[in-house]
Amino acid sequence: MAKFSGLNTTGILSRVTVAAITAALVATTTSAVAADGPRSAAGSAEVQQSAPAAGAFSAEASSADAPVNALYGVDGSGFMYGYAPNGTGGLDSRQYVGSGWEYTKQITQVDHDADGSADGIWDVTNGSLYYTPYGADPILIGGGWGIYDKVHSTGNLAGAAADDLLARDNAGVLWLYLGYGNGKVTSRIKVGAGWGIYDQIAGNGDLNNDGKADIVARDTSGVLWLYKGTGSYSAPFQPRTKIGAGWGIYNKIVSVGDIDLDGITDLIARDKGGALWLYKGTAVAAAPYKPRVQIGTGGWNTYRLMF
Repeated sequence: MAKFSGLNTTGILSRVTVAAITAALVATTTSAVAADGPRSAAGSAEVQQSAPAAGAFSAEASSADAPVNALYGVDGSGFMYGYAPNGTGGLDSRQYVGSGWEYTKQITQVDHDADGSADGIWDVTNGSLYYTPYGADPILIGGGWGIYDKVHSTGNLAGAAADDLLARDNAGVLWLYLGYGNGKVTSRIKVGAGWGIYDQIAGNGDLNNDGKADIVARDTSGVLWLYKGTGSYSAPFQPRTKIGAGWGIYNKIVSVGDIDLDGITDLIARDKGGALWLYKGTAVAAAPYKPRVQIGTGGWNTYRLMF
């Protein structure tokens, strides 16, 4: 929880093997899912939630590279699936991960040990925040999280190693929770008001090659903005800079890190027809993304949550 970021995405991702990622995913789907977390859903019977087994969504990414993770999707029935990077700039076929997530409002990946790969997830279910380490049972972090309409970890914004957590309340105020590295978080720190103008907030890594985690936010007119990280917990972002207009064609924008395995954080966007597009990162703040490349032809609207 030092007040700086050690994130550096300039290195080439030399230790990631697609075989390792794929094998981990397959291992998850060919055995019983390890985490069963019974939680009471409002007005329903207890729900058994299944999360990824240990290592299921991790790759051997160096901490000096951009994060590398699979893309998750949760459908309307609460089934979770994972898509690993395929090594050629796209995603492998989906692998079943688990079920019981139909009452969950928010899910985000988290890397606690700064190795470049997520080792658990935070979720908001029935107004409470839970942390589920891969291959273990959910841990209740605290209640009162129903006041937030967006909860997302965009990486290490101001911590020594562990990822931090952003939460936006219904009044449009953005708050920062610093991660302790075990799923628990500090008391919230106010980032600022006025964030209600954004309907999408995403990020997982460094977009401008300065060693600090950044985020992007899309306003309701379809303009995408870049907020460069400062590494300071008290003021984690610099003033916004415009990336470009026309992003209103997408109904979901998400980043899980580096998809094309070039060591630079990328962005994934889902259009209203259910097609999936990849915006490869450039590490240049003035133009952080290359022209889009289609990586999914359709059907992605089946997921109500993507993370």
